Amino acid sequence: MKYNFGNWMLAAAALCLSANVQAGDGGKNKKAKADPPKKFIDPANMDKSVKPSDNFFEYANGGWLKANEIPAKETRWGSFNILNDDNKKKLQGIVTEVSAKTNAPKGSIEQRVGDLYASGMDTMAIEKRSYTPIQADLQRIDAIQNLDGVINEIVFERVNALGSPLFSFGVRQDSKNPTKYIVGFGQGGTSLPDRDYYLKSDARTKRIQDAYKQYIVDLFTLTGSNAETAAKNAATIWGIESKLAEAQMTRVAMRDPNKTYNKFATPALAKTTPHLNWVEILPKLKVGTPDSVLVSSPSFLTTADGLLASVPVEDWKTYLKWGILRGSAGSLSSPFVKSQFKFSSVLSGQQVQAPRYERMTGLVDGSLGELLGQLYVAKYFTPAAKAYMVGLVNNLKVTLGERIQRLDWMTADTKARAMKKLNAFTVKIGYTDKWETYNGLSIDRNDYFGNLRRINVWSYNDMVSRLGKPVDKTEWGMTPPTVNAYYSPVNNEIVFPAGILQFPFFDFKADDAINYGGIGAVIGHEMTHGFDDQGRQYDADGTLRDWWKKEDADKFKSRADLVVNQYNAFTVLDTVHVNGKLTLGENLADLGGLSVAYDAFKKTKQGKSNTKIDGFTPDQRFFLSWAQVWRGKKRPEASMQQIMTDPHSPEQFRTNAPITNMDAWYKAFNIQPGNKMYKKPEERIKIW
Repeated sequence: MKYNFGNWMLAAAALCLSANVQAGDGGKNKKAKADPPKKFIDPANMDKSVKPSDNFFEYANGGWLKANEIPAKETRWGSFNILNDDNKKKLQGIVTEVSAKTNAPKGSIEQRVGDLYASGMDTMAIEKRSYTPIQADLQRIDAIQNLDGVINEIVFERVNALGSPLFSFGVRQDSKNPTKYIVGFGQGGTSLPDRDYYLKSDARTKRIQDAYKQYIVDLFTLTGSNAETAAKNAATIWGIESKLAEAQMTRVAMRDPNKTYNKFATPALAKTTPHLNWVEILPKLKVGTPDSVLVSSPSFLTTADGLLASVPVEDWKTYLKWGILRGSAGSLSSPFVKSQFKFSSVLSGQQVQAPRYERMTGLVDGSLGELLGQLYVAKYFTPAAKAYMVGLVNNLKVTLGERIQRLDWMTADTKARAMKKLNAFTVKIGYTDKWETYNGLSIDRNDYFGNLRRINVWSYNDMVSRLGKPVDKTEWGMTPPTVNAYYSPVNNEIVFPAGILQFPFFDFKADDAINYGGIGAVIGHEMTHGFDDQGRQYDADGTLRDWWKKEDADKFKSRADLVVNQYNAFTVLDTVHVNGKLTLGENLADLGGLSVAYDAFKKTKQGKSNTKIDGFTPDQRFFLSWAQVWRGKKRPEASMQQIMTDPHSPEQFRTNAPITNMDAWYKAFNIQPGNKMYKKPEERIKIW
């Protein structure tokens, strides 16, 4: 349920003005008001030859789209990538600085952050070791003699964080008792991004399948297999993973939280999987023998268990070796890294690999995010930015409440419960108040691969240690530099890392139209996730429990179906359409979030006026701000992968679809019947 902009780790610029959001001025102080206006809507980025009523995305962004190409190291290019480059410079400056401090105290933030980065940049040592870091793993798998050995290896790899063969496993909050942690099992065991990559036979998919099989051949060849053996291994792995893919639920089906909530008594689950005796396996996974566990897809586990018996042990050994190879390739010597990138480029269209320093900076953020995050916020995040966000969130929260109270399709009882949920929202801004210390995790400047293994083992042990403890609601699911935000249904919380508080989302010197069309819409988006088709099924306490009157639920579903149909009609490439069911939650959040942000904006002094800035009215600037947030272009390969795997719609549709349902947009740009984007008033979808 994250407000996802892709896999980018981005950071905020320094913000240094105090803020206290009020309806009149958005919380900007007198100095900010006195500054000369800045063109936050740059006409050069627009294409005024396109009518806003024909394609608002092109109208707002067409000039920029024509003037900018996608860099070879990127799969897309746009507002977020530009922020990403700025953030990389900031974070790389931090890791470079601390990595130069070779005398930092052992175990300190500077030592662990600096030494992890330095170890990843020591390419001479990495090249010298080739694939020796995984030789012991491959030899251990070679020694397996029977099915018990296969199962023991699966367990061993879990506990030692070497991979996740056959199924997914973890300790998470129980969505029907969110104050408790519970063991959970799910589908998995495949390498490609989605089950459809194994099951479809169109030309695009066939090209990816062929590249994947060649990738398998390449990695086995690099570890000493001859061409015949490597090709046989590829066929074996493809056969096993294809059968696992057939058994997996679709991404759309997995969006139903009740369908994926299947609680079993541990002995009862063991009876459904005769070869996987969970009573014996769970203690080996370091979680004891819990009374009950959750299974997202019981039929998948049954199929996986059956494959254990029907697939020869030698084939399982090949499959397990592949898991080690695939999981380690990016951390080994350059031939392995190049093979990995060669395959990933077929998936994504990326032409050249990002520089190593960028990849290692991202690795540090992903591995030691709350250590690097402390260094980041000390340098780039201010209390003023957090104060501004607090006020803005409160403003939008009140506005959403007012909209709920005005709903003409919801009964009073359900409205009261909706208000209870809204008022119970927890809001997290900037960064955690309780930093993770990674206690016991040792980082060695001269052992890159060993560092990665230790980090993974630490993370696994940290996860399983939670079982039986109270849920820690202070934890964050994103690191501070991340330009993103999310809503957690089991915690009923909205979270905004420090990284998102910069232009085009937010700028202290921007007028309210810009900030409400940017960060305001982000806030509204995350709030609406609490009431989208998934989030609405959780109550104020974060419990998966129906709190709706049936007549209200039916009305919601009928309106949501209209959103599904609207997005299903959008064509991305050739005959490929947006998957309206897969993207429903994000599309509902975009529509609700932008609507809430607009209503909140209309409470401000600027929102109540018609004073133009750079030729645009306040309302026009609000919608243009929304559009420039989504400015960007994407490679065809990346677009196809997004359609198959991503619950977010492509950028142009995130821009255009919500506004066609908002009367204010029609008025702001004088949209008339007969215009391409015109929808009759009675066809405009209104939910929250």
